[in-house]
Amino acid sequence: MSSYKFIALIFIAGNALAAGDGFMIGGGVESDNEDGISASAVGGFGLAENTWVSAGVAKSSVELARGRELEALYADVELDHYFDPVGIRIGAAYWGDSDVLESNDWRASIYWRNEAVTLAAEYEFRDFDFIIPSIDLVTSRELMFDADGIGVSARFKMSESTSLRLAGKKYDYSVPFRPVENVDAASLVTVSRLSLINTLVDHRASVSLGIDQGLKRWEIDVATWEDVIAGSRTNSVTLRYLMPMADKSDIEFSLGYDDSDLYGDVTFFSLYLYFYGAD
Repeated sequence: MSSYKFIALIFIAGNALAAGDGFMIGGGVESDNEDGISASAVGGFGLAENTWVSAGVAKSSVELARGRELEALYADVELDHYFDPVGIRIGAAYWGDSDVLESNDWRASIYWRNEAVTLAAEYEFRDFDFIIPSIDLVTSRELMFDADGIGVSARFKMSESTSLRLAGKKYDYSVPFRPVENVDAASLVTVSRLSLINTLVDHRASVSLGIDQGLKRWEIDVATWEDVIAGSRTNSVTLRYLMPMADKSDIEFSLGYDDSDLYGDVTFFSLYLYFYGAD
């Protein structure tokens, strides 16, 4: 699962609690046409009025070049408190496979919202341990470094049924990367959007348009990002459809397409279920 999708699931959990439900649990699977697959679970509950905690875990499996397989674990926890009209979020995450890439992340954000607009600013610190393979897969070297990320986002309620969200983030790394020299090494650990190297981005921007039809929701997300290792760009578009299954439960389908300079064209599909309840 991509880091962006996993953070989005944590955000969904927080939104469900903010809407007044006492708890939320969910989970699902994502797969692509390169035989990558991930499974995840996410949940959250209210600690007190206007205070809630969200957490999630995920695991992905990707078959790399020359028969190698990458199995990565993801874990995230976030605490949110809303003071009205200002709120704060703090979170921590782990991403990785100890044989390739590990990252310990800490983030904090502040946001302001009213009925029509939500504005947010985020700071993130990431601490990496990266095993860079050699081209012949015989020797490798270990690189330890960190990165500071600054992000902003804005969500606008365009009408009773339409919303628009803009987001962007830029990272500053503690070590210099030489994209031309790293292209071959990066290709050994990158075959799809589920590859861990996709968490090593230089910058990312996205636009999301959501349309509500009663209890159903359509969302189209267009994103672009550049990885810091090879300097390659990926453009992505995802269509999501959320609909009720029963009282206090939803199902979400999504279909997407990546056009990447590094791993080519990839189509992916996901299915997620969400359940809500009151304390």
